[in-house]
Amino acid sequence: MTTEKRAEAVTPFVDTLINVANAVTNEQDKMNAIRRAGEYLFTKESSVALFEQVAPKYKGQSSGFTRITPIKYRTGDNAKLVKLELF
Repeated sequence: MTTEKRAEAVTPFVDTLINVANAVTNEQDKMNAIRRAGEYLFTKESSVALFEQVAPKYKGQSSGFTRITPIKYRTGDNAKLVKLELF
């Protein structure tokens, strides 16, 4: 659960990472993709999860990886809270 503005800011970041992982066609491309994803992901476990679990699920898809579902308005500052999930 996060605010709507933060969720909209993260969406292009997620699209870029998944597209980088999907662009792998051979071993040389895989090494370059791992280096490029390493600019954004700081742990080895997250890079492995991106290439082994997330990317194969979205093979052949170029966008539309996330879903933003409104939940409620936060009390206090009345910010719109949403749920951000991989679609």
